[in-house]
Amino acid sequence: MTRKKTTLVPILGDQLTIDLAVLRGQDPATTIVLMMEVDDETTYVRHHKRKIAYILSAMRHHAEALRESGWTVEYTTLDDPDNAGSFTGEIARAVARHDPERIVVTEGGEWRVMAMLESWETLFGIPVTIRSDDRFLASHADFETWAAERKSLTMEWFYRQMRTRTGLLMTDGKPEGDRWNFDKENRKPAKNDLLMPRPLVFKPNAITAQVLALVADRFAEHPGSLDGFDYAVTAEDAERQAANFFKHALPQFGDYEDAMLTGERHLWHSILSPYINSGLLDPLDLCRRAEAEYRAGRAPLNAVEGYIRQIIGWREYMRGIYWREGPDYVERNFLDHHRELPGWYWTGETDMHCLREAIGQTLETAHAHHIQRLMVTGNFALLIGADPAKVHQWYLEVYVDAYEWVELPNTLGMSQFGDGGLLGSKPYISSGAYIDRMSDYCGTCRYKVKQRIGPDACPFNALYWDFLARHEDKLGRNTRLAMPYRNWHKQTEADRDATRAQAAQFLASLDASGPAGY
Repeated sequence: MTRKKTTLVPILGDQLTIDLAVLRGQDPATTIVLMMEVDDETTYVRHHKRKIAYILSAMRHHAEALRESGWTVEYTTLDDPDNAGSFTGEIARAVARHDPERIVVTEGGEWRVMAMLESWETLFGIPVTIRSDDRFLASHADFETWAAERKSLTMEWFYRQMRTRTGLLMTDGKPEGDRWNFDKENRKPAKNDLLMPRPLVFKPNAITAQVLALVADRFAEHPGSLDGFDYAVTAEDAERQAANFFKHALPQFGDYEDAMLTGERHLWHSILSPYINSGLLDPLDLCRRAEAEYRAGRAPLNAVEGYIRQIIGWREYMRGIYWREGPDYVERNFLDHHRELPGWYWTGETDMHCLREAIGQTLETAHAHHIQRLMVTGNFALLIGADPAKVHQWYLEVYVDAYEWVELPNTLGMSQFGDGGLLGSKPYISSGAYIDRMSDYCGTCRYKVKQRIGPDACPFNALYWDFLARHEDKLGRNTRLAMPYRNWHKQTEADRDATRAQAAQFLASLDASGPAGY
């Protein structure tokens, strides 16, 4: 009797899409779908407990959805005593069980994963086909072609190309409203509002409850909390969350995109990035639905354009930069920063109210919105001179939507200026004034946001000017920093010395407290 020829199709934890390209054209009768929970992926950094729980639960639910669609799925749980602990080890066990004719897999999202996939053909002696991930609009070749034609890789120009390609918010070849970007309309501070929209919450079912127990036991030393876990873990529930956002939050998302409020975890943000990045939601579909809300008169242009820009602009652009720059991008440190992050980045126990809010929320929910990440935790890390690679590791650990391809360029490039301006034209730094303008954090802080010197002075103020002074040799000719440098030099020498002494005293106190992140 002739042995049935089998195709082995591994599906990874960020490939939870029911019509994934790797399944198209496969015969369910001769295909084994392999899904694997492995120790390597849960421990290569100390991922937030809630992040691990979300991914494992979503994987287990996705396996059930694939089975219901007619696929044969073999699934290795993390606590399986025979678990090999790595993707390659689990592939070896599956090859031994099935003697497949070939392996077909979707390209990995990260350099280290792609290296594993590319090693399998040699290791196992059978053909391995690695298919492009067509859930992204721009392939690696597309981005490389775009980048090769430009001296400067400014995201805005890439975004315009993506708008033109998709036709999103375009009329007769021109951008809707005769402008490509409405970011200037998206910087309003918010006030507490009893009618503020709320995301849906999802009570853990039996599968999620099992995962939560496993994570609590196995990853007790990892950062973060599992209390009140309420993430969607199926495509259906992620879709419900998306519908809730479009109906209730999108109309004011643009106005308050950059706002921050004490105790408000979500404001008008979608909280859909975990579901997009793991594959439960289709990013282009979300953009089209946002556009439909504008066309129907239910959401203003500044809100819809801002939302679409985050997805087809920043998200696609970050992936392009990640793959173009190579695996050594993580080592870049243009400003030569080497300080450890303070230990309270893992506890939230600091007197600075803005950082206590952003970090506390992060440890509680594994989520914070982009301004909390960029202009609070990221801004502070940059001003104190934290090692960008270690800042990158922290962000990769603590955020539920953090995969290296999107998190690394956002952190090292945009937030920490580690690439020297490849991604951003200037460092994203501010004194306490910006945080005061965009939030209510400063009103209840023990520090005084309008003071630069003295025991009650907001640390951001002296740190901001000290950062500019420390790096004038590298940043002094940056045209976007011309005004801050002029203002610095207008100050008296005595004032400048006092500011730098204040910063030095604060930095010494950080060093004395130690990193203590583990």
